[in-house]
Amino acid sequence: MTHEARPPLRRSRDHKAIAGVCGGAGRCFDLDPVVFRVVLGVLSVTGGLGLILYGFAWLLIPLEGEEENEGRRMLSGRVDGPALTAVLCALVGCGLFLSMLNNSAVMSFGLMLTIATAGAAYWSRHRTEEREDVPAAEKHAQKPKTAPAPPETQAPPAPGGPSWWRDPIVKDGTTGPMGAETGYLWGPDDGPRDRWPEPGPRGREAAARPAKAAQGRPLGGRTFLLALLAFALGTGLAWHHQPLGTCLEIGLAAALGVFGLGISVSSLYGRTGGGTVVAAVLTAVLLTGAAALPKSVSTDWTRSTWRPADAAAVRGEYRVGSGVGVLDLTDLKWPGDAPLRTAAEVGAGQLRVVLPQDVTAKLTLDVGVGDIQLPGEARDDIDVRSGQRRSTTLGPLPGKSSRGTLELRLKVGIGQVEVTRAAA
Repeated sequence: MTHEARPPLRRSRDHKAIAGVCGGAGRCFDLDPVVFRVVLGVLSVTGGLGLILYGFAWLLIPLEGEEENEGRRMLSGRVDGPALTAVLCALVGCGLFLSMLNNSAVMSFGLMLTIATAGAAYWSRHRTEEREDVPAAEKHAQKPKTAPAPPETQAPPAPGGPSWWRDPIVKDGTTGPMGAETGYLWGPDDGPRDRWPEPGPRGREAAARPAKAAQGRPLGGRTFLLALLAFALGTGLAWHHQPLGTCLEIGLAAALGVFGLGISVSSLYGRTGGGTVVAAVLTAVLLTGAAALPKSVSTDWTRSTWRPADAAAVRGEYRVGSGVGVLDLTDLKWPGDAPLRTAAEVGAGQLRVVLPQDVTAKLTLDVGVGDIQLPGEARDDIDVRSGQRRSTTLGPLPGKSSRGTLELRLKVGIGQVEVTRAAA
């Protein structure tokens, strides 16, 4: 008995959302490609591992009908759009992955999901091969004692189990003809040539009607509008109760869920294009950026000025969520020889500190993303960097004797710290 060989791992030409990686993997491992698309989407959101896998698969797996992959073309100097897109996808995934290395829970989840998917693909492929292979003893037992019949009178080979790309599964669990309304609409037609339409205008017109009907209605626009609505609703409900980062996380997570639901529904009742998948990936990138925002950044932009008159009025910490905070210590009456300690923090915006002329200030500055301005530096000398941490000591102005020590801890999540001396 002759069985059809399992197709090699190739990117699909006709059944793809972006590059055909999931369609080719589904045909090779005899799994629904939606499984790979959902898993890669989840891995992209939880740490960027899905983008890394998809980018490298795009580079290393040849397109159907070709033997040369995109990576080999790049090494030979033939750089084109698909190869650059694959590299960009992998680089974005690497950036997200590195940003989530400290989150052991997310990394463990991504690793377990990857291992589970690889195991399911391995089991599906070998299950199909074992079902199609016939042991040698059984073959010998099935040998006819008489001469075999001519090829034209032999019975066709027994069909295998249901396969997403060979025999689409309908609602009752059985297989049906290609193009059935309740079956999978993304598998290639491996049927015999007698199903093909007759040549000529009438044949082409007859073939176009069921093909157009099989594609279903486009759902990309509706999915995008629903995702925008979900983002606005989720962000709006949390706007007055949560920090800015949390509000954006809720809205983007809701939008990403709508994109995932739209892609899943379109596999059965409609169709979506590559734009929906790209929008979902961008939403996942924005969700990762929103998760990285400091929780001290609030949704209300305010301006606060603090002018303590004596040591008893100095609080242990001054804080502004989003806006401008000014800590003016010019008129502060010094308590004596004991150092005075306080702290100030702004989530997003500017933190200005005005020091007296005759005190020694020990500063500990921490800026997530932004600039630090100290006395003596030009105001137009702005150096925006990330992760700035600095400790410095500022003595009193020349000709002034120090009447005490002031210890300040200044922190800004996104913005600028500016420390100045009071005017004479």
